[in-house]
Amino acid sequence: MPALQIFARPVSLIKKRPLTVMAILLVIAILLFMSVNVTGNWSFILSLRGKKLLALMTVGFAIGTSTLLFQTLTHNPILTPALLGFDSLYVLIKSLMVFFLGAVGMASIPTLGKFGFEVIIMLGLSLVMFRTLFGRHSQDLTRLILVGVVFGLLFRSLSFLVARMIDPEEFVTIQSVSYAGFNTINIQVLSVGMVLCAICALLMYRMRHKLDILLLGRLPAINLGINYTRLTLGVLAMIALLVAVSTAMVGPVTFFGLLVCALTNAISPSMHHGKRLLLVSLIAMLCLVAGQMIFEHLLKMAGVLEVVIELVGGLAFLWIIFHQYQKQATR
Repeated sequence: MPALQIFARPVSLIKKRPLTVMAILLVIAILLFMSVNVTGNWSFILSLRGKKLLALMTVGFAIGTSTLLFQTLTHNPILTPALLGFDSLYVLIKSLMVFFLGAVGMASIPTLGKFGFEVIIMLGLSLVMFRTLFGRHSQDLTRLILVGVVFGLLFRSLSFLVARMIDPEEFVTIQSVSYAGFNTINIQVLSVGMVLCAICALLMYRMRHKLDILLLGRLPAINLGINYTRLTLGVLAMIALLVAVSTAMVGPVTFFGLLVCALTNAISPSMHHGKRLLLVSLIAMLCLVAGQMIFEHLLKMAGVLEVVIELVGGLAFLWIIFHQYQKQATR
């Protein structure tokens, strides 16, 4: 019992003031990330680590908020954009660009122009796919999951097919975006990614009350005066943008969004999106910054953060499914 009492007070404090606690922990993690094992020229190291820190925080914000928005839309805590294959769609777009333009052609296009083109294509295809999945039969969750998983497998299979048809040297370009990597973050799109995330954050803040109503379901939202179709399309566009930003910077990450949303749902005292969106952003940033600091500066790259995140996120996914089935069985 004494051992349990040691942990009881911190857990109680986290549940009472989760935003304050997570903000303090994030500041501590940032200070450690920027200062641990620093030797030599401070200006160079701070510049190098500063860019990586901003990239990790941008990716954390994009994955955490996009997953929470997606769960609000689907009213299900086990669904993520990655689980339904939306990051695979981005990889497929990238693969087709390499197939048609070649590695030399891809290299000749300015990075920002290339990223902008990929985001526009991603937005268009995502909206078409979302409209297909969330049509009249959107209440059929089993059908939704099955169709989404099939789409994800289809996109991955097409990406592998394209990879086999191209030159081996060009294959390296596709391979670099096909797997998650927090050690090799694409810093070139950082500025655009931060701007897109800032715009999405502003839009989320303005529609936070509508998101609360959206959580009630389609018919209650319509009865309360919400333009459901317009709001849904706006949320879907934001999700597609955020998924494109995170995938362009670190590659596809399947279970990280699910993990941080599960932690948010566990400790959040409120269901209001104004607080939950901020909390999930802080938790996601904290996990990435603290995790990368531990693996990069304390463990000397003895492991990779993405493997641990996918393992823990996968276990969280199984636990949530088991817990839901257990609740249904006891009713």
